[in-house]
Amino acid sequence: MAQRRQDVEVDGRRLSLSNLDKVLYPAAGTTKADIVRYYAEVAPVLLPHLVGRPLTLKRYPDGVDGPSFFEKRCPGHRPRWVPTVTLGREGRDKVVDHCDVRETAALVWLANLAALELHTSLATAPDTTRPRAVVFDLDPGAPADQRTCAQVALWLKDLCDRLDLEVLPKTSGGKGLQLYVPINRDDVTYEATRGFAKAVAELLERVNGDVVVSTQDKQQRVGKVLIDWLQNHLTKSTVCVYSLRARQRPTVSTPITWDEVAAAVDGDVPTPLAFEPADVLARVAADGDRFAPVLDVRQELPPLR
Repeated sequence: MAQRRQDVEVDGRRLSLSNLDKVLYPAAGTTKADIVRYYAEVAPVLLPHLVGRPLTLKRYPDGVDGPSFFEKRCPGHRPRWVPTVTLGREGRDKVVDHCDVRETAALVWLANLAALELHTSLATAPDTTRPRAVVFDLDPGAPADQRTCAQVALWLKDLCDRLDLEVLPKTSGGKGLQLYVPINRDDVTYEATRGFAKAVAELLERVNGDVVVSTQDKQQRVGKVLIDWLQNHLTKSTVCVYSLRARQRPTVSTPITWDEVAAAVDGDVPTPLAFEPADVLARVAADGDRFAPVLDVRQELPPLR
């Protein structure tokens, strides 16, 4: 059966979109057209977090209930106006040309590929071996939940405050949270950021070992929050801010405030940290890009002994 196509123009680029009425999130009834619309509307705040950054796609051609696959190498059938950025591999000569998404039309093209999730490197061109931030990926292991995760985030913030470091939180789009410490210096290596993140995770584990774990061992993670410091690596990627997630409902990795993190801990009924496209667009309209400081705040990592 021939695919139904619709030709559109986005900022002067001609695109042919297919199967726009296809449901990609069955539980929510969210169609490919809805996904295209979201990425086009969120582009002004999303694009600065993508430009020059090696991008890994997670594609769901048959929706979130179907098979998926990661795609690191930018598709060979990409439009000629979609550039690539090269990411090397430590210890090997092999390099991969990732998509370098610089304009709204490129986001619409990716949405048409059912690339629901956008995962980015911590580095940007021209030197994709130098991280621009430290990330702490907080992943709760059941029965630990988002409330537990938010408590760990507050402990981590308190430590960063003591070190005079700004740290910004966002949701993962699931139960976890991700905290970013901007660096934006040209003299910092992944070895340094990984070492810093590991030291912080191990310190919090020593102080709060009943809740925090810093190792990947699944048995040790039960009922605790993993502070995944290994994300600070050249070959790793983390879901980008404002990216959709492939859950039952179309949740989004969303910048949040520290007051919202605290509200997720306090009270008999803590405030859930879950946002869908309409929520995110309303938040952006009201407050702009709350994650913008990650792109330009310059900080120096202190030595931890």
